[in-house]
Parts: sequence; structure tokens; C-alpha cells
Amino acid sequence: MRVLVACEYSGRVRDAFRALGHDAMSCDLLPTEVAGPHYQGDVFDVIGDGWDLLIAHPPCTHLAVSGARWFKEKQQEQADALDFVRRLLDAPIPRIALENPVSVISSRIAKPSQVIQPWQFGHGETKATCLWLKGLPLLTPTDVVSGRENRVHRMPPGPNRWKERSRTFQGIASAMADQWGRV
Repeated sequence: MRVLVACEYSGRVRDAFRALGHDAMSCDLLPTEVAGPHYQGDVFDVIGDGWDLLIAHPPCTHLAVSGARWFKEKQQEQADALDFVRRLLDAPIPRIALENPVSVISSRIAKPSQVIQPWQFGHGETKATCLWLKGLPLLTPTDVVSGRENRVHRMPPGPNRWKERSRTFQGIASAMADQWGRV
């Protein structure tokens, strides 16, 4: 299966699919953190290249409800971010998963197909993650664990906080590859 992982610099989802034998490439404006097939640039440069599956992680900066207090000051940025999401969901790819935290996508475009948590996939943390799915089944939890803490939300301020918060949990990446790689 040919898999495009949009807006991913970490390579986690890409590498989970590659480990199972899929032809997967990540794409982001940033360089990849780990060696592997990666297109550094605009996802729409490569979105029409015959992919079977798109997993998109659009930036949540102007979408997540955690930043709602700033929405009034960034209406154009939010409109642009929502347009980006619509374009990803309308991509000419038969199977699409779009991932974002709880956000205005739910009220402005569509309700999510599913909301998952890291603790359902082997990580003792909470971070509600919404999935909008086209042509894909819901993800089935693989390893429900206790000891749930809100580590991601409580990360201290710093120049790389946004980067650390945006990484896909390995258990979720592996579940995506295992379950959606068989569709």
C-alpha cells in the first residue's frame, strides 16, 4: 500500500507503516527527524501521486479549542487552517484519516468519526485525539493502561514545546499501521 503521512516531521507513523512493508512517505514543511522517505515542502505538491492512504496531521495552532481565547484575534488564520483541512479531506485518495485534538473542525466541518486516547494504545497519558475517517474503520484499542496523567498538556513552556506536543504516540502509530494497513 502507498501511504502518505502529511504534516509529519517525526517519521513515527511513516516508519510504523514501513516496518510492515508498506511504501510510506512523510511530508512536512520541516525536515524529518529520522532518516526515511520524506518530502520537505507543501503536501499538495505530492498529494496527487497515486496514494492509497493519506494520514494527515494538520497543525492545530489555529484550530484547537485549547486556544479558544485567541480565536477572535486570528480569524483569518483560522479560516486558512480550516480551508487546509477541507483540502486534505477532499484529496483524491480513497482512504483518509485526519488527526487533530478537540478543535473547531468539529463545529465548522464535521464531527469526528472517533476520539481516541493514548492510554488506549499503551501510554499512561491522556490527550483526546479526534479522527476524521474516510474509507477506514475505527481504530480498535490495543493496550488499555492505567496510570493516566495529563503530561502533554502540562509540558513546561519552551521553544520546542509545540514540537513535543505534536508527536504521535508510538502505540497509536503502530495501531494505525497494523489496522489500516490491512484495509
